[in-house]
Amino acid sequence: MRREQPTTNTPHISIIIPVRNDAEALTRTLDHLDRLAGRDSAEVLVAAAGDRQGTALAVAGRAQLLWPDGSTRAILMNAGAARARAEVLWFLHADSFPPPQALKLIRRALAHEHVVGGAFAHRFAEPVWSLRAINWINRLRYRFTRNYYGDQGLFVYTAVFRQMGGYRPLQLMEDLDFSQRLKRMGQTALIGEPLHTSGRRFLIRGPWRTFLFIVWLLLLHTLRVDTQRYAERWRGPANRPPGSPWPHRHPHKAGGTAREGDC
Repeated sequence: MRREQPTTNTPHISIIIPVRNDAEALTRTLDHLDRLAGRDSAEVLVAAAGDRQGTALAVAGRAQLLWPDGSTRAILMNAGAARARAEVLWFLHADSFPPPQALKLIRRALAHEHVVGGAFAHRFAEPVWSLRAINWINRLRYRFTRNYYGDQGLFVYTAVFRQMGGYRPLQLMEDLDFSQRLKRMGQTALIGEPLHTSGRRFLIRGPWRTFLFIVWLLLLHTLRVDTQRYAERWRGPANRPPGSPWPHRHPHKAGGTAREGDC
């Protein structure tokens, strides 16, 4: 059922979903959001790139659909934030499923003095042992560092977001960069109720191979070495959902250069 956004009352939270060629996942996430407690107090904005027909069918009037110029998550999320009307922004990936009381939990977290934003605990949606192990390692990382990823559902006061200048125009690790800068603005909250996100990128490309690639990127980022050259490898083919494997290319068909099949 379509929920009309309030015309006179400002929503409490703006849910911003960046999506690129990912209509199937977006449909499931929007279906899930329809069942959130207090959904009528929030607005949903989908900032999209790529597949126009499939994305429009997935949205089906349940959200404001934006088509910014550009396809990186940073560009899409900034475009959604620019149109948001609520005092709180909540950035949600197109394959993420928040807990039923997520909206209430965000408001409760932000009710604490000096808290300017935060994120949810992370859990992969698929019950695969390797993903559970990676999830456990990741939990130690973000609880110790308070550096959160986009698949944890980052939320922030709109005024703080705009004071920060939004997401930097990065093709990769824009979420980590934002989370680190957010800590300088005030305290951040970690909501213990987990947000479930698909581990499809890990399963398609190999769980441990993908995990070690992320560790490599984190090391480079920590050493202030440019990581943007790895953006295309991380995102996958531009005409497919994020994280899709690269198609195999045979040397005799590609001028003697072969691209790795699932990087």
